[in-house]
Formats: sequence, structure tokens, C-alpha cells
Amino acid sequence: MTGASRFLRVALAAAYLGVAGCATGPADDGLRTTNTGDETSVRTRARVHTELAASYFELGNMGVALEEAREAMRADPNYAPAYNVAALVYAQLKEDRLAEEAFQTALQINPSDSDAHNNYGRFLCDRKQEREAIKHFLAAVRNPLYATPERSWVNAGLCARRNGDLPAAEGYFQQALKMRPAQPQALYQLADLSYARRDYVEAKSYLTRLTQVAAATAEVLWLGVRVERRLGDRASEASYALQLRNRYPNSREARALLAGQYE
Repeated sequence: MTGASRFLRVALAAAYLGVAGCATGPADDGLRTTNTGDETSVRTRARVHTELAASYFELGNMGVALEEAREAMRADPNYAPAYNVAALVYAQLKEDRLAEEAFQTALQINPSDSDAHNNYGRFLCDRKQEREAIKHFLAAVRNPLYATPERSWVNAGLCARRNGDLPAAEGYFQQALKMRPAQPQALYQLADLSYARRDYVEAKSYLTRLTQVAAATAEVLWLGVRVERRLGDRASEASYALQLRNRYPNSREARALLAGQYE
């Protein structure tokens, strides 16, 4: 597996989150509520259990996360974020049918839930349903209230790249940078795509921006070595190579460097 493809796999996994949207209150989730004390209490219980489920999910405790999500759904069967988190847990547990049902329920309750669209898109992309996945990413960014549209633009780009549609992928990554100019995944992917089409000057430009805003991974340093090698900048190539050997001596990229396997 090449460094670029491994970075793509890791980036896809990292981009799966969006659980933070579970913490939105009743005014943010688009659901109809009234002001009675009982309904407010019900919604509050559902929200608290959903937030706990999201926290346990992030900690990797899937059993407790699932129980908290179920408690949220029992408290308020019409609270969409609870189904979103339950779907993430089911997906992690390889219960694909239950995950899909939960995602679809979340979107039936609240069709404009961008976090649910984003997470469902990630679920579908991981299962090689790229075209359907991208529809959900684009539905997510159509919501003007979506707090992190760059995340779904990046996900759309990663999914399009996995599907071999490089022009579309590049366009999605560019959209992510319009939303957030320092988005690290978009910068890396654009650098890597530029390198692949032999535009080494552009690749260097994206890499420079990336290293100014995020700690360089082994994949980033290895791409830097190869870009500078193509440009003939031996000093910069040596700098990237030294960082790669010192910081990630056991990485696949460092081994490729020592073996002189640049492509």
C-alpha cells in the first residue's frame, strides 16, 4: 500500500466523526416541540443521554454508548441525534443493517440534519457506495446552518478520489478550503493530487501551507521529500528526509526512503 493510499484510508476514518452535532438543543434540531414542562424534560433527558452516548463512542466504549443511545431513544423517540449516534455505534459493531435503519430514521425525523447526512455518507462510502454517499455529503453542505461544512466537502473529496473521479475530488477539496483555508486534509490531498499530475510547484505550495498549520505526519514528510526531489531543491529534500528519519524511524515511509524507493 502506497503512502498516498494509506493516508487516504486514514483520512477517511478520521473524517467519520460529526458526533458533536448530537449536543444541539431543541431549537437547533428542527423538531417540533411545545413549551410544556413534561416535553421539555423528555427532550432534555434524550439530549443528555445522546451526549453521553457520543462521549462513550469517542472513548471506544461501544456497549455503554449503545445503551445510552437507546436510553435517549426511549426518552424521546423523535430525537434525531440519538439515532445518528446509535447508527455510528452499530456501524462500529459491524451491524450494518441496524446502522442503516438508524441513519434513515434520523433523516426521516429531521431531513436537514447535516451531521446525520455526513455520517451516513461516510457509512456508505466505506461500503463502496460512493455515488450515493456523495449525495449525502452534498445534502449536508446545503444546510446554511451547518457549522462545519468543510468536513463534508473533504469527505466528498475523499470518496470521489476513492471512486477514481479525480477532477470531482479536487473540486470538493477546493470547496473545503473556501470554507476553511487551513483545512489539513484538503491541503494534503490537493498536494498529493498535484504531485500525481506532475505539478510539483503547486504541490509544494499546498505542502507549505499544510506544514504551517498542522504537525507533519510521516505521509506529509514523505510527500515533501519527493516533491523537493522533483524540483531539484536538495536542501529542502534533505530537511524533509531528516525529519522523517528522526520522527518516524519505523514508518513505512522511512523504510522507503532508506531503500531509495521514491515512487
